[in-house]
Amino acid sequence: MAQKNYSHPRRSFLKNAAGALGLGFWADETLDALPQNTNTNSKPTDLKITDMRALTVRGAPMTCPIIRIDTNQGIYGLGEVRDGASKTYALFLKSRIVGENPCNIDKIFRKIKQFGGHSRQGGGVCGIEMALWDLAGKAYNVPVYQMLGGKFRDSIRCYADTTESNDPKVYGQRLKGRRDEGFTWLKMDLGVDLVADVPGALTMPVGQRVNSNPNTQHMFTGMELTEKGVQLMADFVAQIREAVGMDIPLSADHFGHIGVNSCIRLGKALTKYNMAWLEDMIPWQRTDLLKQIADAVDIPILTGEDIYLKENFIELCRAHAVDIIHPDLATSGGILETKKIGDAAEDLGVPMAMHFAGSPISCMANVHCAAATENFLVLENHSVDVPWWSDLVNGVDKPIVKKGFIAVPEKPGLGVTLNEAVVKQHLLEPGYFEPTPEWDRERSADRLWS
Repeated sequence: MAQKNYSHPRRSFLKNAAGALGLGFWADETLDALPQNTNTNSKPTDLKITDMRALTVRGAPMTCPIIRIDTNQGIYGLGEVRDGASKTYALFLKSRIVGENPCNIDKIFRKIKQFGGHSRQGGGVCGIEMALWDLAGKAYNVPVYQMLGGKFRDSIRCYADTTESNDPKVYGQRLKGRRDEGFTWLKMDLGVDLVADVPGALTMPVGQRVNSNPNTQHMFTGMELTEKGVQLMADFVAQIREAVGMDIPLSADHFGHIGVNSCIRLGKALTKYNMAWLEDMIPWQRTDLLKQIADAVDIPILTGEDIYLKENFIELCRAHAVDIIHPDLATSGGILETKKIGDAAEDLGVPMAMHFAGSPISCMANVHCAAATENFLVLENHSVDVPWWSDLVNGVDKPIVKKGFIAVPEKPGLGVTLNEAVVKQHLLEPGYFEPTPEWDRERSADRLWS
């Protein structure tokens, strides 16, 4: 019996198939060229985190701490701590992630998430999580959204923070200017400071001012709007609507520390102006009181920018205490946790807007998450008036926000790299990703059970 030749079975099969079908693209030259289309900079299974460094950008318009996670294979990932927070929130976790494979994102997140908390306290965990996704995307040569299951949209709708004015004519024209720039969703600030100096508009303890108790929750200030105050604020919105029209969503925020009954009276007065949402009327922790407002007002109620992890979002949605959730990805747990939040809210019939006020690094993390989450509505951006904001990064078309939308990047990871020269012009403190050996040995007994 003749001996069979088992050499190169795959190549022999493909050559035979090519000959039978006349498919020239199966030629050996093409097979040999295939590695040219593969990312050879990294072997993902052998990746190890070796270092974490940080810098802080100022005036973007917030302070924005940016972290860089380095590996043994020369690729790195960029992330961002929540605006206004300290880079220390991330750096003290360095010793807990060095030596880990950055592609094991969920494993590392579960290891460090106990060190996060609500509002800015979640910033370190979330910044690291963003950087891990950036690293994994580069290692596997795919954009982050693809690793989340693909995208529902190619561009992300934005609304822009707009400098307020106590003159409704001026404020209305500024908001109309946003519409003229191409924005398809608007948001305004609407606080009781508008009527603070109007006799008979506010009831509060004698000698107290509107901003006397910034750390006192709304229900405990003793401040309530009068009928006159409610009407004046509603008239202010009427003039804004006259400027921008009724056919574009108009959201409102920053009402002030007024009680639940004032929130309800104001909400009812604003019904005729068809507001897109009323944001953070009282603290998010007060589920029953938020539900009381939501049940009484025929305008969507929204909260969420200070909530860490999915469980509290699910509680709000399940109770139907809000009509829209509003996570800030740099607080809520990062990219994957925020997608989980959106998916859980969708199952309960609640859409998701996204709060964001940071550099283009965190912005792109939001963009990938928004692209991959079906019930997404709109993403905030505070930086469209900062002329150098888009120039902080390379790899995407400029400006990043065009006619109210951001294109979803197709490059690996988050899709951007830092523009070192521009970043150095806007540092809060000297030094560009300086070494951080002081955080190499930070450690405690982390286990939460005995």
